[in-house]
Amino acid sequence: MCGIIGILGNHEVAPALVNALQRLEYRGYDSAGIATVNHGRLDRRRAVGKLVNLSDLLVHDPLAGKAGIGHTRWATHGAPTEANAHPHCSGRVAVVHNGIIENFRALREELALAGLAHETDTDTEVIALLVRQQLDAGRTPVQAVEAVLDRLDGAFALAFLFDGEEDLLIGARKGSPLAVGHGDGEMFLGSDAIALAPLTDRITYLEEGDWVVVTRGGAEFHDETGRRVNRPVARIRVDQARVDKAGHKHFMAKEIAEQPSVLGAALAFHATPDGTALALPEAVDFTDCDRITLVACGTGHYATQVAKYWFEQLAGIPVEIDIASEFRYRQPVLSERGVGIFVSQSGETADTLAALRHVAGRVARTIGVINVPTSSIARETDVALPILAGPEISVASTKGFTAQLLVMLLIALKAGQDRGRLSAEAVTAHLATLRALPGLVAQALDREIEIEAIAAQLAEARDVLFLGRGTMFPLALEAALKLKEISYIHAEGYASGELKHGPIALIDKTMPVLVLAPRDALYDKTVSNMQEVMARQGRVVLISDRKGLEEAGQVWASLPMPTVPDLLAPIVYAIPAQLLAYHTALARGTDVDQPRNLAKSVTVE
Repeated sequence: MCGIIGILGNHEVAPALVNALQRLEYRGYDSAGIATVNHGRLDRRRAVGKLVNLSDLLVHDPLAGKAGIGHTRWATHGAPTEANAHPHCSGRVAVVHNGIIENFRALREELALAGLAHETDTDTEVIALLVRQQLDAGRTPVQAVEAVLDRLDGAFALAFLFDGEEDLLIGARKGSPLAVGHGDGEMFLGSDAIALAPLTDRITYLEEGDWVVVTRGGAEFHDETGRRVNRPVARIRVDQARVDKAGHKHFMAKEIAEQPSVLGAALAFHATPDGTALALPEAVDFTDCDRITLVACGTGHYATQVAKYWFEQLAGIPVEIDIASEFRYRQPVLSERGVGIFVSQSGETADTLAALRHVAGRVARTIGVINVPTSSIARETDVALPILAGPEISVASTKGFTAQLLVMLLIALKAGQDRGRLSAEAVTAHLATLRALPGLVAQALDREIEIEAIAAQLAEARDVLFLGRGTMFPLALEAALKLKEISYIHAEGYASGELKHGPIALIDKTMPVLVLAPRDALYDKTVSNMQEVMARQGRVVLISDRKGLEEAGQVWASLPMPTVPDLLAPIVYAIPAQLLAYHTALARGTDVDQPRNLAKSVTVE
């Protein structure tokens, strides 16, 4: 969600702070600001809306200094106004914050009684007020921050800057990610490697509960007890943090187009060089597993719904799927022989991370399906499997979704082999089938012109239904989510067999109904449900292969897909769902990459 950057530099930092914030735009935000220390004086600039507004402000009212912090805010407590924008200042301290302080009301009341009244609607302001209180009592900045951290309940990543201190930043994390970047006579703080990549390729990630004192000479790390600790420096590949559009109009368009290469890379990574066997880590073992629990949020949750079919069909293992934000609150019954699989593109999703910590030590092993190998979920699971999608900047996940599907399909094959349901020869045959996947996805991408024409019609709708059976049901849910996210059209996905149990009441001649129906074992039943829609004048868009379209007869619109093996259909049929949402959003003139009210990485509950 919110993005944080801090720089102790050798040159004016305002341009570098804004540049880093631009690289964090993908997280979602509604205001932005920076603060610097110049000749010992703390000052700040803030603006509502896009970063260009902050940039314009800095042109007319520059901010000098070689030490500074910056922030892109996604509003939680308080509306997106300049007063509520970060950094927040009080006395000698400025702070930027990603997260939520759950006990801020009690702290605010306490501070008011002490004569320190709040001026904003945010929870973050109490942090600045508390540190100011400690500084006014004679404590040093380090002592003040350490004392305040113990009083904060909730989740946070914090960066502090102090009046009169041009060689000092203090950072802290609890529940939200934060990293230290190491330069040559310069030091940095940032929410992720993407923000820091132009500045350094040497990164240290704070562990849960860590806080750090940063000067140009280096970083001094402390754990949650205050004890000095060492944290390793990792090298990041700068090319993995590239955020250019590569000639595309939007990041989403680029990321949709990248899927054949992403899927090919993931398949090559997780299989042997000759492609005949799986090459997953030994810890990915289902021999004695009696239950799998799949946990994720949003698009990742729909990916786990598809994976449930695969695990049960290929491996015969009972599978539970859970929305991460609900999982631990229902007191789930866990098995000591169970395996928990946690899916998160960012690897920092707050609810998914909390669910992982809830099951730690209560199941046989935990597996992370992640895109960021240095993320919290990657570090805290027993084994982390990368989807190798590369940076995904658009808020609406596309290549991350299909790569998650592929990796979970490979895990399901391994589970089937471990449990004796699949022979080594059967796995080899499945891998041979999978090698066709990048080409099939490329064929689906070739239908973009036809998809754009259908999207022009969808753009005029107020409501849209998506229908599917089997693995196409989660695809219908995901397709509806994509359309909602970026076009702002109300859309719902349903299992087509559920149509008569309520949704059919919505059908009339103005209602587009998109039917995902490859010519598989469930095709006839899906088409029967489709006929019920057509009998009520619903406008059916049938997405199927050539044979499926021929057998269905006349529909309002049709979209041909390549003929695909059943196992691969969910991945291939994700492509038209993504392109329909993209082109519908273009037709409606919405912000494709940064839709309103949404954030890419949800790091607060």
